[in-house]
Amino acid sequence: MHLHAALRRRDVFAAGADRWSDPRARLLEGAGWEAARPRVLAALELEDEPAGHLAELASALEGAYTRVLDGLGANTAVQFVGGRLQIEKLGPRDEPPLMTEFRALIGQMLPRVDFPELLLEVFDRTGLAADFTHISGADPAMEDFAVSLCGLIVAEACNVGLVPIEKPNVPALTRARLQQVDQGYLRAETISAANARLIAAQADLDIVRTWGGGQIASADGLRFIVPVANLHTGHNPIYFGRQRGATWLNVVNDQVMGIGGLVVPGTLRDSLFILDAIHTIDGGPRPETVVTDTASYSDIVFGLFAICGYQFSPRIADLGDTRLWRTNTRTTYGPLDHMSRHTVRLDKIRAHWADMLRVAGSLTTGQVRAFDLIRMLSRDGRPTGLGDAFAHYGRIFKTLHLLQFISDDGYRRMIGTQLNTQEARHRLARRIAFGNRGQLRRRYREGMEDQLGALGLALNAVVWWNTLYLDAAVKRIRADGFPATDDMCARLSPIAYEHINFLGRYAFTRAETGAGLRPFHDPTQEADAPGAPLAASTP
Repeated sequence: MHLHAALRRRDVFAAGADRWSDPRARLLEGAGWEAARPRVLAALELEDEPAGHLAELASALEGAYTRVLDGLGANTAVQFVGGRLQIEKLGPRDEPPLMTEFRALIGQMLPRVDFPELLLEVFDRTGLAADFTHISGADPAMEDFAVSLCGLIVAEACNVGLVPIEKPNVPALTRARLQQVDQGYLRAETISAANARLIAAQADLDIVRTWGGGQIASADGLRFIVPVANLHTGHNPIYFGRQRGATWLNVVNDQVMGIGGLVVPGTLRDSLFILDAIHTIDGGPRPETVVTDTASYSDIVFGLFAICGYQFSPRIADLGDTRLWRTNTRTTYGPLDHMSRHTVRLDKIRAHWADMLRVAGSLTTGQVRAFDLIRMLSRDGRPTGLGDAFAHYGRIFKTLHLLQFISDDGYRRMIGTQLNTQEARHRLARRIAFGNRGQLRRRYREGMEDQLGALGLALNAVVWWNTLYLDAAVKRIRADGFPATDDMCARLSPIAYEHINFLGRYAFTRAETGAGLRPFHDPTQEADAPGAPLAASTP
């Protein structure tokens, strides 16, 4: 018990272990860092000497304070009540004329489709099956390979197992074929490649440019109860009751496509994993702005995101006790003065700048995981010297974010819109993964990753299919004379699912039993019970 506690506190490490090794040993150093440094600094637009960079940040911070103070008189959303800053909640946006009619017309035009048919159409139109290569590197040489893949994706994503999918009289859907394809072709890297293809294909559709350019992304977690023994789970009575569970931390861009994700044990400070999820995206443009919910930030997290080239934009639920930071100690900031009495220690940033750059290079090149590193930057709730430097660096960017959040309605609305988009995708995910009461029953991390990877691919397939038909429907009604503007198209959502049947269809056929009974079940002929995992041998 004492050794485990020491491992958890990061007082001791296990050499060669994935979870318990020393992340500092994986940082770039020596010749490796010298070789990577020019490329890393050029990509992040940073320099070996921090003086110019810090001067620019100090100037930007002073300018942000000035803009906020100049606009306070006209900013009716901002009030000071009892010395506490309050911001009025944003109301709904005014909709363009004819928006209600436009939305209803488009909704009526979308074809009604069963989920397996939708998947097959996506595979056929995009050539998605080509991304599912055999684990040995050989190409698939089997008839109706796409049908087998779609069957497995339905089994995994809908969480129903093989029994509702297999058809002994259909070669592509026999149990043997499905298990063969599952074990040889359906894995994390092939799912990632398929997602990359869908992300690129969706971005080419005209309507997508009205939703965004892919530079904004959000990261949030979807919780799943795991009622079976699994070491990669954790307790949280708020989400899992008396059982254990896991979190699927997924990243969604402003084009409504999932661009990455990973599985987190329980709800283990999933905010610490966000940077890792961003660094391992499947495809699409590299996000410039990363939106998260309220509980996902700290000063060190702000600093790590900033030095890696991302604008970190968490939603702020309550600004009343928020602390603003300054670099100029000789000026006053009017009504904000009482919130901004704390000074950023630029000297601490300068003293650790070389190590901060090495950390940034190690993170962006994948040498070390952000989750491991963040835990090493503090000890018993107190930052180390390097952690304190990152915290002060992050306070500059946190204050810039807060000042923009206070003064810019459009910025606040962008954050809310992106988080609402992700919540809508999560509702669709729950609709798809209806089997087994939405609980995961895999006993190993790899099994959960593969199943949730299939769910992410299914979500992207639905979004791509909806986008394809929304784009075609808009072009049709425009050709018919309806004045559909880009502003109206921007308010359409490719996450609608009322027109998609995820529950399957029931067959009513009489068994030919004659005067007798059905034959007894032979347990050697079936490995799965209804709703069980794909096979006992599958993780």
